Amino acid sequence: MGNNEDVLLAISTNGNSMSIINAVNAAKEKNMKTIVLVGKDGDELANMTDIILIMPHFSFADRIQEMHMKIIHIMILLIEQKITNQ
Repeated sequence: MGNNEDVLLAISTNGNSMSIINAVNAAKEKNMKTIVLVGKDGDELANMTDIILIMPHFSFADRIQEMHMKIIHIMILLIEQKITNQ
């Protein structure tokens, strides 16, 4: 559904989610930029994206997801500030 000037933000706790890999591939075919939040070592997604943010945690998925939520909240704050010129 994206266009070449859009950005795909994808999230995968383990870096191997086939649906996320497929979404990144589809975005690349449309010349979209890709940002991926992953856990562990990024695994398969680590070399596929324009920007990858890796949470280097190998134990519990909930710890990785907590960090993903923090990053998403920071991104939303930055977007809101940009939109409202603050």
